[in-house]
Amino acid sequence: MRIWLALGALNGFIGVAMGAAAAHALSASLDEAAVGLVRTASLYQCLHALALVGVAALVRDRGTLRLDFAGLAFALGCAAFSGGLYARAFLDLPVGPLIPAGGTCLLLGWALLFAAAFGRR
Repeated sequence: MRIWLALGALNGFIGVAMGAAAAHALSASLDEAAVGLVRTASLYQCLHALALVGVAALVRDRGTLRLDFAGLAFALGCAAFSGGLYARAFLDLPVGPLIPAGGTCLLLGWALLFAAAFGRR
């Protein structure tokens, strides 16, 4: 439970910080497209930080392997999807399949959470 809560809190912190930076500080140093990438990354990171906190709460009450894999998928998805967008925005790195792979992990996390709703303990 603690790992999902800690990862949720960390991703929430980073997402809010990056969103604030995009809204205030970065608009002067990055072009509009890059700022848009940071905003998208921040939004998805914050949403999935909340999902990780939800997984932490659910694991405490009824821990299952599906919930743990959902947490893992959300954490990996945040790192790959949001991290890839940040890398593209700030460093203009060619991140290739990293962003779509991260998005797939986020979708997998939601599918596993759905499956956990109907699974047995």
